[in-house]
Amino acid sequence: MKISVLTVGKIKESFYKQAIEEFQKRLGRYCKLEIIEVADEKTPDCASAAEEMQIKEREGQRLLKYIREDAWVCALAISGNMMDSEELSEKIEKLGIQGISHIQFVIGGSLGLCDSVLKHADFKLSFSKMTFPHQLMRVILLEQIYRSYRIMRKEPYHK
Repeated sequence: MKISVLTVGKIKESFYKQAIEEFQKRLGRYCKLEIIEVADEKTPDCASAAEEMQIKEREGQRLLKYIREDAWVCALAISGNMMDSEELSEKIEKLGIQGISHIQFVIGGSLGLCDSVLKHADFKLSFSKMTFPHQLMRVILLEQIYRSYRIMRKEPYHK
């Protein structure tokens, strides 16, 4: 299985980079992982709703260039469906059984994802009703994908 994480912005903090590298290494035995970063937009402190929409749209257009028609696309969105770790593991496993060989997870920038990206998603996933920094979300997502593979293979992993 190939898993792509499409994300807005670069990771700046070294502690996030270290965590991401660790999960990339761990996931290497389970899947082919790629992380694609697109440039983020600067958001003014007092941006209007219209400005925020334009920023999300510009970031979204960059993401859409990488969304593949032959991939199953999962957008991370607060309004999405919540799942526990076992359910996510089952979802990934069932997709593989159904012949899906490429899953793309999409993480928006600090303002989230625009409607045009959300419309391309086959599934919208929410990790919480809380807002997380998009850089931290990448770490959380990779950890949950890793946990999913451990669950699928009935390998021990802390709870």
